[in-house]
Amino acid sequence: MTITDQLEAAPEAAVGKFEPETPADDGRLIAEARGLVKDLFRPRAAIYWADLLATLSVAYPTFYLAHRTDLPLASRVVAFVVSGLAFYRAALFIHELVHLNRSELRGFRIAWNALAGIPLLIPSFLYYTHLDHHRPAHYATSHDGEYLPLAKGPLRGLLLFVGSGLVVPALMVARFLIMTPASWASSKLRALIHRYASAMVIDPAYARPEPTPVQRRVWRLQEVLCLLYLLAVGALLVSGRVHWSWLVQAYALAAFVAVINAVRTLAAHRYRHETDEPHTLVEQLLDSINHPRNALVTEVWAPVGLRFHALHHLLPGVPYHALPEAHRRLMAGLPESSPYRRTNSPGLWASLAQLWRDVNEATVTHSGGNAPQRH
Repeated sequence: MTITDQLEAAPEAAVGKFEPETPADDGRLIAEARGLVKDLFRPRAAIYWADLLATLSVAYPTFYLAHRTDLPLASRVVAFVVSGLAFYRAALFIHELVHLNRSELRGFRIAWNALAGIPLLIPSFLYYTHLDHHRPAHYATSHDGEYLPLAKGPLRGLLLFVGSGLVVPALMVARFLIMTPASWASSKLRALIHRYASAMVIDPAYARPEPTPVQRRVWRLQEVLCLLYLLAVGALLVSGRVHWSWLVQAYALAAFVAVINAVRTLAAHRYRHETDEPHTLVEQLLDSINHPRNALVTEVWAPVGLRFHALHHLLPGVPYHALPEAHRRLMAGLPESSPYRRTNSPGLWASLAQLWRDVNEATVTHSGGNAPQRH
């Protein structure tokens, strides 16, 4: 049973399971929220399939059009941006896969890996560490690979965080083209690769726990498929059947997606926690951000439900297509004093500006020495 199943099946029991000292406020908040949206937890397969297929039907053709030298430059640039945003949306379905029960949408899981996960070198096994990001006992600690105390500075940390997206495509190629076969030659090297190079995280010091035997089989299958995919692309390039300019465009597109995702990630949390101590669910909620306004624009940079990030941390089992309605009900039904009401941001720039102010303040505060780090 995943953490999502545990949280949604029995809120009070789940809170006690993850953090015995959790205040009663956590249980009450989850119970109140769940009561308002109890009919919204069922994922609708038709929406998942239609959304993914429609997204990819835009992503691949526009990627092709962006390479057409007979088209005007402006048209190719527009096609490239549209393709990048479409692939970005398709990629973020990996977040939904992690939170779906393993018995749900199995065909969709396979199709996503075949049509997006493998071609983009982000097979689903890389992201199951995301579940630790939701555990109150792990959130914002060294057990959470998706959190760093970025609001504590330094300023260059934010710029490096976004800029790192430019090298992510090269790292992913190295992970599967070089590290996968290397892991077959040495058990010690394989253990290091599995711990430090097999998770989509933002904390470079994060060490992934050892996989179970079932998980290991899935890892190996998806690793091999990524390797075979890269070898096939390499063979096409070397044989001249595919021009090298396609590789340059693919790298640029992957970097484009990675940078946009980095910006979105900066707006997902406040990143103010710097200790390695467990946090209550309410603390986790207040460190997370919703962006409910300007739905059409916000859905571009925070697609597949990620604009309701605080709501997702409160009730991670609500599927992405039900989050707008869930947010409406929570805002209408929760008490005025509910901490949930303090999670809403006017927009992306407001969230980024607040993070920038927090970093500046922390930098001034710690100007006499190094800013504190979690590790």
